[in-house]
Amino acid sequence: MMLRTLANIFHLGVKELWGLWRDPAMLVLIVFMFGFSVYSGARSMPQSLNRAPIAIVDEDASPLSARIAAAFFPPQFVGPAMIGLGQVDPGMDAGIYTFVLVIPANFQRDVLAGRGPALQLNVDATRMTQAFNGSGAIQQIVQGEVSAFVQRAQRTTAAPVELALRARFNQTLDQGWFGAMTQLINNITMVSILLCGAALIREREHGTIEHLLAMPVTPTEIMLSKVWSMGLVVLVAVAASLQFVVKGLVGVPVEGSMGLFLLVTALHLFATTAMGIFMATMTRSMPQFALLLILILLPLQMLSGGTTPRESMPQLLQDIMLVAPTTHFTIAGQAILFRGAGLALVWPQLLALLLIAAVFFGVALRRFRRTISQMA
Repeated sequence: MMLRTLANIFHLGVKELWGLWRDPAMLVLIVFMFGFSVYSGARSMPQSLNRAPIAIVDEDASPLSARIAAAFFPPQFVGPAMIGLGQVDPGMDAGIYTFVLVIPANFQRDVLAGRGPALQLNVDATRMTQAFNGSGAIQQIVQGEVSAFVQRAQRTTAAPVELALRARFNQTLDQGWFGAMTQLINNITMVSILLCGAALIREREHGTIEHLLAMPVTPTEIMLSKVWSMGLVVLVAVAASLQFVVKGLVGVPVEGSMGLFLLVTALHLFATTAMGIFMATMTRSMPQFALLLILILLPLQMLSGGTTPRESMPQLLQDIMLVAPTTHFTIAGQAILFRGAGLALVWPQLLALLLIAAVFFGVALRRFRRTISQMA
């Protein structure tokens, strides 16, 4: 009896894989979400300042002004263009420069005399994120160069305490590393729900669900076949994305065990695929399913800790989100991929995912049985 049940689940799952293979739209979506979407998540982080065009009007022509100009270099800034004061407005109107730093005459002399001269920084605020981040970076660069120059010129003693900054897990402070990982974690949830829900809706639209009801198979076998087949597709896509996109194209050094991360992903997929079937039983078509997916997916991704830290949320909201599988998956995924955590650290998340997946599967199975009994 057990062998017959396993055989039914296997053959029904193979049928689901063939159905997915004949759906080019879903295949393109999988390739896009675990390929281009992960890559663009790393390369288009809004907080990143990369090759920002800057120009400098040097009316002082002093060693200090030359030192400041030499402090702007790639990859944060394009090598500064030295222009005249009359070229500022035309250059910014044409969008050639995002920043124009004007160093007034006698700037070095006033600095050494302690008069506190002012620099003018012109910013193209239409490039919002770049303008915001770049303004702060330019202020830090200028202040650092002026302080170093004054200390050397006046031979002042160094401060008795020196702060040594050491970045762990991301020594270059490249935000693109976290962009790729976060995008991958978010896409796992979305694609798994979508694939499993679409598989059931596809059965209903093509009329093959009635054929299944006439066969000697149980609702549990039908549901398990969809769970393992669609979960396997996502799991293979995740492994390929980690190897070829995250580690290959983006160049992120994955710290932890890929095998452990895939184990956590499998438990998470058990919950999200069951969630996809439950949502599919509540809708009649793919447009309805897509609208319901938006309402559920956005809170799951925004409040799970991947986009913003959970510590920044109200305590009540943190407690509520503990019933969501995405919360535990995000915690475990970040710990494994970012910090190289092992099983000894992430076992509470594994246990939580297993319990949540079992509850979700039970609720979805009950709803699925009720739905197909009404159809019969």
